[in-house]
Amino acid sequence: MTDTTISSIAYAVDSDGIGTLTMDTPGASVNSIGARFLADLVEAIERAATDDAVRGILLVSGKDGFLAGGDLKEMGSDKPRTTVELTPAQRLDQQQGLSNAVRRLETCGKPVAVVINGVAAGGGLELALGCHYRVALDDRGVLVGLPESQVGLIPGGGGTQRLPRLIGIEKAVPLMLQGTLVSAREAEALGIVDRVLPREEALAEAKRWLLEDGDPVAPWDKKGFEIPGGLPSRSPGAGRVFLFGNTMTKAKTFGNAPAQSAILAAVWEGVRLPFDMAVRLEGKYFQRIFEDPVSRAIIKTMFVSKKSADKLSARPAGIPKADLGTLGIAGAGTMGAGIALAAAKAGLRVVLLDATEEKATAGKGYAAKRLNRDIEKGRSTEEKRDAILARIEATADFADFADVDFVVEAVFESKDVKREVFANIAKHLPAGVVLASNTSALPITELAELTDRAEAFIGMHFFSPAERMPLIEIIRGRTTSDTTLAHALDLARILRKTPIVVNDSWGFFTSRFIGSFLTESMRMVQEGVLPALIENGARMIGMPQGGLTVTDAVGIDVGRAALIEKVRAAKDPQATDFELGAFLVGKYDRRGRKNGKGFYDYGADGSKHLWEGLSEAIPPLAEQPSIEEVKSRILYAQLAEGARAFAEGVLLSPVDGDLGATLGVGFPVHLGGPFVAMDQIGIAEVVAELDRLRAAYGDKFAAPELLRTMAREGQTFYGSNPVTSPGAAGRVAERTVAAGQELGK
Repeated sequence: MTDTTISSIAYAVDSDGIGTLTMDTPGASVNSIGARFLADLVEAIERAATDDAVRGILLVSGKDGFLAGGDLKEMGSDKPRTTVELTPAQRLDQQQGLSNAVRRLETCGKPVAVVINGVAAGGGLELALGCHYRVALDDRGVLVGLPESQVGLIPGGGGTQRLPRLIGIEKAVPLMLQGTLVSAREAEALGIVDRVLPREEALAEAKRWLLEDGDPVAPWDKKGFEIPGGLPSRSPGAGRVFLFGNTMTKAKTFGNAPAQSAILAAVWEGVRLPFDMAVRLEGKYFQRIFEDPVSRAIIKTMFVSKKSADKLSARPAGIPKADLGTLGIAGAGTMGAGIALAAAKAGLRVVLLDATEEKATAGKGYAAKRLNRDIEKGRSTEEKRDAILARIEATADFADFADVDFVVEAVFESKDVKREVFANIAKHLPAGVVLASNTSALPITELAELTDRAEAFIGMHFFSPAERMPLIEIIRGRTTSDTTLAHALDLARILRKTPIVVNDSWGFFTSRFIGSFLTESMRMVQEGVLPALIENGARMIGMPQGGLTVTDAVGIDVGRAALIEKVRAAKDPQATDFELGAFLVGKYDRRGRKNGKGFYDYGADGSKHLWEGLSEAIPPLAEQPSIEEVKSRILYAQLAEGARAFAEGVLLSPVDGDLGATLGVGFPVHLGGPFVAMDQIGIAEVVAELDRLRAAYGDKFAAPELLRTMAREGQTFYGSNPVTSPGAAGRVAERTVAAGQELGK
């Protein structure tokens, strides 16, 4: 046997003439397709193709996973890819590197088999599709698919052309539009892989096929090939895919997701072309989408920034990792129970406490219901459920906190209630154990003064439902120590949450940010703007729900109470206490979804429609604003609030703001977050639009001076000339002091 390593690819030829290419990127936990990997792959393929000793080629992975696809960190880099100005044709050639490599492998004249031992996503599956025989391990870790649409891209390695030709248009297109990953057995049923076998049999089967049955020609390269199920013109099912796919994509995304439209176009046009022309066509669509701001924004925030946060980039250096085995949770309501479920799933022992044993047990029951739902959907088993529930201890005795390693308080959002709970915890919780408050707005510095451990106190704002939402907002108070922050981040990692770290202020970042969206929506209602116009404007900029829908879900009375508290606590001129909420609640008992009456009427059958009586309660404007004006008010109200939070030092970096806005409160993912969005729009352009809106609608659109300075000096939030947050040095926002003084009255 000859054995040579070509950097990321080990090359070996055995006595039977099987040339094995083993993908194993040095120093990386997973294989991904970056520039270096691709160059090594091209070299290895060429060597195997031209080696006379090789009868067949076997592609395997040396990692626990197979190949995860493109290196999104490289793709999301702000650095220019070349110092030389390329023509469109040259850029296309550069970006088709993977596609060309796969095609060379597929047409090398030798049979190629692959063993998929883990995740084969994006370019990983595209490489496997270029092999003539695909064997997958019978293992839960094996997932295959083309998820590029989830990052605003389309498959660029031939996936839009090979997958429809392999399994048919009707099956292939929905998988690509939704970015679905399927299991090995599902892939076999769809026809994506040929065999699913136990680990000990898979390699032998791939070698057997190469030596006995190996066919070096792909089906689509054979004369007379027809796509399974037929072309859209001949297949009603395939035709419906395009008809409904286009309609549903536009209805759902309002044109904010160009990748899905490009996938449909690439397949529609490509399946009618000779294969090599079709792949070239795909490359043109990929290039257009890759250079679109949408894909750049999504990759930057949802993958590059998120990956950095998940690695705890904000964790203070030099502090030993916390030894967290048992988590105490005070409050077994929906939030506390959700946190308990997330912790128990992560392997922690949980002490779930409430005022009575019955309430604590009900909280554990919430976890049981969610786990039973997972079983019903085939995502879990009774054994797993029982093991998770066994880790949750329901109690009403604070003495059970005597041996916990960390406590999260998740009681009612009231300073007086929290004061009482903190006092009871202090009687039993050992000194030095961190106490975190799951408050969504109350200043952490003030709450710390109610405890016996100001340095070991921190805010940890979970989002509902806590067992599913990916974000956690960690709030550092004025007295919070580095060790406390480090241990809170350690807990976030255990719970598999993406953490952002912010300085203290009323509402921190996420609550005040979403508040700007909800408040502006309600202001427009009060002005007489039609609710349907407001709701549609929000959806058109990419918000998952309209502001009035969200306000109904929160509760109109709850939202008004929070607004009053913000005015009282922070003396914030942006939080003017208008009386729409009091008017709707007091005169019409319109409280929101909880009583079936808010901005919408809610039927017992789950239906909802806008309240027809609103036009009588608040007469609409005779001349309604344009939809573009409504969209601008909704978007720029949020951009202004984000910029203020950054300028005040609440945010340590734009990364925290972008992750908090997108993962926490539903800011449009295709914009990448408020700070990526402002960079892409242009800081000077943002300031100009805010000035226009301020002149028309008031100081809530005032641009902070920092934003004006950035515009003058050509600074951005990201890139080669980034601005530094006033909060980057750990300074707590000055608003905290005023907020605390007011809350104490």
